[in-house]
Amino acid sequence: MTILKIAHIGNPVLRERSRELPREELALPATQTFIDDLVETMRAANGAGIAAPQVEHPIRVCVVHVQKNKRYPYMPDIPLTIMVNPVLTPSTSDTFENYEGCLSVPNLRGVVERFTRVELSYLDRRGVETKQTLRGLSAGVFQHECDHLDGKLFVDRVRDTTSLTTWADFEQFHKQAFVDKMTALVARE
Repeated sequence: MTILKIAHIGNPVLRERSRELPREELALPATQTFIDDLVETMRAANGAGIAAPQVEHPIRVCVVHVQKNKRYPYMPDIPLTIMVNPVLTPSTSDTFENYEGCLSVPNLRGVVERFTRVELSYLDRRGVETKQTLRGLSAGVFQHECDHLDGKLFVDRVRDTTSLTTWADFEQFHKQAFVDKMTALVARE
């Protein structure tokens, strides 16, 4: 497997709407290898997820996996989920404020409003149609990754730019209050 180079904010590929991936192309060995490389790249970067545009492939593929992630100790575990052509629909108007960061926006975090519950449909890596209901912080992770497929970064959703912070300052000044809020959200959802 190959660790792919992660594109950073400013790279035009991050601002494009990615193209749908036909089942025939999904079945190709090269596409399956790319998916393996995408997963490996996410793991190497200690990310909770990554989307194909973040490694300069503007196709509608993204992956999420959280398992006792040291970067996000407050995050509930999420099994490895590979999504092709995902469609995400909010199933509530309730939202929560999530301090987000991104592998494509290094060393920056900011508060983003996310829906607390969403319905997600997608093809898995074998082309099987799959549906899930996601809640709470997990729902936020999937919304973040699906945004990448439409050329959106979390900084586009930050309403109050005074919430922007470096990782070090987040750890020092904001983490404990955020972890307390997210722990309550995870318990509720």
